[in-house]
Amino acid sequence: MSRAILPGAMVNGQMATLGVMGGGQLGRMFVHAAQAMGYFTVVLDPDAASPAGRVSHHHIQTDYWDEQGLAQLMQRCAAITTEFENVPAPALVTLGAHRPVAPASESVAIAQDRAAEKAHFVRCGVPVAPHAVIEKAEQLAAVSDNLLPGILKTTRMGYDGKGQIRVKTREALVDAWAALKNVPCVLEKMLPLQAECSVIVARGADGQMVNFPVQLNLHRDGILAVTSVYEGAVPTDVAAQAVAATRAIAEGLHYVGVLCVEFFLLEGGQLVVNEMAPRPHNSGHYTMNACDQSQFELQVRTLAGLPLSQPRQHSSAIMLNLLGDLWPEATPTGKGPTSPAWGQVLALPGTHLHLYGKLSARPGRKMGHLNITGATPEAVRATALQAAALLGIEAF
Repeated sequence: MSRAILPGAMVNGQMATLGVMGGGQLGRMFVHAAQAMGYFTVVLDPDAASPAGRVSHHHIQTDYWDEQGLAQLMQRCAAITTEFENVPAPALVTLGAHRPVAPASESVAIAQDRAAEKAHFVRCGVPVAPHAVIEKAEQLAAVSDNLLPGILKTTRMGYDGKGQIRVKTREALVDAWAALKNVPCVLEKMLPLQAECSVIVARGADGQMVNFPVQLNLHRDGILAVTSVYEGAVPTDVAAQAVAATRAIAEGLHYVGVLCVEFFLLEGGQLVVNEMAPRPHNSGHYTMNACDQSQFELQVRTLAGLPLSQPRQHSSAIMLNLLGDLWPEATPTGKGPTSPAWGQVLALPGTHLHLYGKLSARPGRKMGHLNITGATPEAVRATALQAAALLGIEAF
């Protein structure tokens, strides 16, 4: 990118416009951030009711492979990003030949393949769990017994616990690979976990990089449930290791954009990398209310080539993920599902509700998140536990 795309500027004969591939909640929050800074926005997504498409200036309702849709996106936009890693990397190659695209297709392609992702981590000198790539029967037969018990994960399209099977024996491993249709997989040794954490960095095309504090995460059924971010949530030495590793991973990719890297903290204090997401991340939603810049504002800045300044967290924070399970079933009168107790929740100090505009709720579907901020970790935790009880979320 030769120069910054400034808000309100004329670019290619039209007002500065930023595009996003994907219309989910991350795209919606990117659109809101871009619009707040003065940009016009375009979303490409096949869903007519996509959360991002419904709030954007323009919605191109086509498939991600559609040539006419991609051409229209390029015509309207000065630069383009993506809101999820499963956008076809070749489509990003097409876009990148004509417009600045961040993150680049190469980074997205690596994040789409667990085997390539782990190879990149190793090249960067970042510790990973013992693992083996399984693409054919010979590799399956050659798996070391030291990797069992383990978790068999498809190399592609796995997220929120999908495409993963725990295995304890060689027989279970064979059955699991068959259940996953013998697609390429990675077998990871199960390790004794003490905690999970993540780091979000933003890197510009000029190599400038900033990061948010390390986030302590709690997952349930493979889906992020709670993120806690305050001084002492993660030991200082562990936090320093996680930040350094994330920065090394971003540098190794020559990454441009917002990148999240997730880690396992093992019993004994060792840190190993789990996976990366080439986009804003669920665990970074607290930044919308607890920091002077959100992860979505930094996504806009990196895409538009604007200066980056180190974000500052001004409040202790806990984020509660709001899944479709919280919406009760249809009432006996047939009036449909009722909303959770938002009135009581929002009466609590420091609560900030973010709903994604999805038209239907179902178990496991991410419907929104609740940020709780306060002056001290103790106050935030007390309020977060009250909110969780009102919403029917398991205590933590």
